[in-house]
Amino acid sequence: MAEPLLITVAPTGAETAKADCPQLPTTPEELAATAADCEAAGAAMIHIHVRDAEHRPTLDQGLLREWVAAVRSSSSLVVQLSTGGSVHDPLEERLKVLDAAPDSCSLTMGTTNFGDDVFLNPWPFVAELYQLAQSRGIAPEFELFDLGHVHSLGRLLAKYGPPAGGKVHVDFVMGVPGGMPGTAPALVAGVAALPPGVTSWSATGIGRSTLSVAMASLSMGGHLRVGMEDVLTISRGVPVESNAQLVSRAVELGRLAQRTPMTPAECRTLLGLD
Repeated sequence: MAEPLLITVAPTGAETAKADCPQLPTTPEELAATAADCEAAGAAMIHIHVRDAEHRPTLDQGLLREWVAAVRSSSSLVVQLSTGGSVHDPLEERLKVLDAAPDSCSLTMGTTNFGDDVFLNPWPFVAELYQLAQSRGIAPEFELFDLGHVHSLGRLLAKYGPPAGGKVHVDFVMGVPGGMPGTAPALVAGVAALPPGVTSWSATGIGRSTLSVAMASLSMGGHLRVGMEDVLTISRGVPVESNAQLVSRAVELGRLAQRTPMTPAECRTLLGLD
């Protein structure tokens, strides 16, 4: 039997304005409903960026805890908080994200150009965030935007050892202007360069690279991240109706590859959280 397919949903992100995309979940109530719908569709983990009452990205500690509680009240999804926040958030506020006690957190392995901005992740910050996650039993998902990030992951694991649960899960974020392209050859190169401690990996295609990255990942035995953080159309010129629609498409792609959706309990095992 083929390995079950982990589908992570990233429903909101920090870049899209609510006014430009009314179906984007930007309140705890909308997120709770999204989590329930996406779990029913086949997702096992949710990657969360929080918004404030004006629908703006925030790392407010009270809102972080409220959004985590909202997901846990409506679903059994593994809760992953973004420690990237907005590209404008200060490093010290990003470290405090772990105080909201998620199951998992994103951990980007280096600085990258991000469109017209710079997504800052200097080595001391990466190392401190990783050690905080280790000490609290939070499973990091190492976000790799470029091949240099793959090399940095090997350096991090060699210096500080594996996560608390012993599992090393990474996600290739592809197609960001300034990062690696969303192509099959780029994914092949990234996977080939992974350090030996990696136990599982997924791939995310941004924008028009969504489908090509998803199919390349499936063909290589990888997992998928989908959601309205990463793409706002279901096909050329056709807006996405909901995050569950994108999860359902990922389930169908997985079915063609003879892989069934992973449950949240199986995701916990994959991440070393059980």
